Amino acid sequence: MNIEIALVFSIVLIAAGLLITEKLRADVIALLSLIALALTGLVSPTEAFSGFSRPAVMTILSIFIITAALERTGVTRVIGDRLLRLAGGKESRLIPLIMIAGALLSLVMNNIAAGAVLLPAIIGITRQTDVKPSKLLMPLSFATMLGGMATLLTTSNILVSNALRDAGQKSFSLFDFAPVGVPIVIAGILYMVIVGQRLLPQRNPGSQVRKSATPKQLSDLYELDRGVCHIYVQAGSAMAGLSVEEGGWNEKLGLTVIGVSRGGRVWLSPDKDYRVIEGDVVVAGGQTDDVELAYFGLKQTEDTTWNGEFASEVIDLVEVILAPRSEFAGKTLKEIDFRDKYGLSVLSIWREGNAIREAVAEIPLELGDALLVQGLRNKIKLLRTDPNVLVLDEDEDAPTLKPHKGWLSAGIVIIALTLATLDVIPIAEAFFTAAIALVLTKCLTMDEAYKSIEWRSIFLIAGFIPLGTALDHSGAAALIGNWLVSALGGFGPAVLAGGLFIATTLILQVLGNVGSAVIFAPIAIKAAEQMGSDPRAFAMAVALGTSMAFLTPTAHPVNVMMMGPGGYTVRDFTKVGIGLTVVLFVVVLIALPLVWGL
Repeated sequence: MNIEIALVFSIVLIAAGLLITEKLRADVIALLSLIALALTGLVSPTEAFSGFSRPAVMTILSIFIITAALERTGVTRVIGDRLLRLAGGKESRLIPLIMIAGALLSLVMNNIAAGAVLLPAIIGITRQTDVKPSKLLMPLSFATMLGGMATLLTTSNILVSNALRDAGQKSFSLFDFAPVGVPIVIAGILYMVIVGQRLLPQRNPGSQVRKSATPKQLSDLYELDRGVCHIYVQAGSAMAGLSVEEGGWNEKLGLTVIGVSRGGRVWLSPDKDYRVIEGDVVVAGGQTDDVELAYFGLKQTEDTTWNGEFASEVIDLVEVILAPRSEFAGKTLKEIDFRDKYGLSVLSIWREGNAIREAVAEIPLELGDALLVQGLRNKIKLLRTDPNVLVLDEDEDAPTLKPHKGWLSAGIVIIALTLATLDVIPIAEAFFTAAIALVLTKCLTMDEAYKSIEWRSIFLIAGFIPLGTALDHSGAAALIGNWLVSALGGFGPAVLAGGLFIATTLILQVLGNVGSAVIFAPIAIKAAEQMGSDPRAFAMAVALGTSMAFLTPTAHPVNVMMMGPGGYTVRDFTKVGIGLTVVLFVVVLIALPLVWGL
């Protein structure tokens, strides 16, 4: 081991430690590792910033745009709805069909996007049947990862393919994963149908609403009536004459204003400029005491005008969860300026089986939280467009786009897939051209294209790519490859490939798919060269391992996205996922040698 290898190992370990402790954002850690590699001379300045121009990054960027176009033109919604309708209301049919839908969408979409597209539709099904979300959402999450194992169009698969090309080897084509990935998808679905569904919890999380999902049912499930108080604004009150915003009801009293009763009428979800006057009765969520109220010239009362409803013809109640990688995570509603920004009120937060109704604006939000939001329907419609959140119902008033746009966008994507599959043009060029064509044909605007790109993911990937280069150039990959060959090579290449698969699967649970792909791809290639085996076979083992995020919810953002609506715990994922991981490991050990001649 020389000084360069020691430096690379140090940077890898420090980056891993920061990722585990979550002291910094993952994309910031990637960029810091890039800087460290450049300053220590482990990579040249050109190599340090080459990640931003790699075909792998441009392919991933193009996939974000293509996914947005397919969503905007209604293609993904049609695919999801058609498959889900086939299931009817029977749980035994819903699980396999939902998994098929998730796997199919993830063949051409980002896994997270595939899960987000189907999530509202599945919540809608649970609201019309007696099937619980906890029985359907984990299968959906797992299906998106299984589908990603059958195609190149997954972030980690693209990165591994990029590592092959950098090493002077032939990179993977679009459907090189299919011969091994399709059996994996089939085995995964069979496991979930035969075994997994029996292990899934029967749980009624607060974010599950049954039947018609009326505002009344939502308020009952969140037990809003238990936390409602009626506050009378007395003559001379310090709150009289102030707008809802100026009054600072949440900051001063820990109350969320639900409505204001005046003159025999109740104004629900008043906007921030609505002025409270003497004689009003403020209907508020939360608890306070008489001493605090008296200080502001207020007192508790009973108002017979309010009928206990939290919605009306123009005011609605909806559930919202934080999207994966949401900028809202770790921030309070006050820090986000949620009420001012959206003109909506959060009445309750559902977290780990409990509804929080007091001082909700002061509570830092967490991924997996479900928020009960009240406000004008047109404001809620705008909220649906925010990438930081997902509204857990389907928008019945969503505009139906012209059918020819759907066919047009689907046609452009199919042409790109065909050209890439036949090697007429490289995958990056095919998909980037398709993305531009979708803009030119007005399937989405250029501004929408920019907004659709998950820039944090792009910087995360581009920042970590030089780490793979450093592992290769410094000799660190060759050294680890030699250790692996010494330990497992005597048992044959199939066992060594299996060892790489297991190692990648375990590291994935901690570092995520990008980090595990960047680290293990060059190691697998060097190990294969030392064994005299096909480097693409060993690289395939690593690529498949980077999708095995079944053991913990934090291993993949799509798992986190399902936690709140499904009411899952970490133990639920481990309980169901460990058997699936074992089954897929066996499939890989059988299929990989048969397909790649190990």
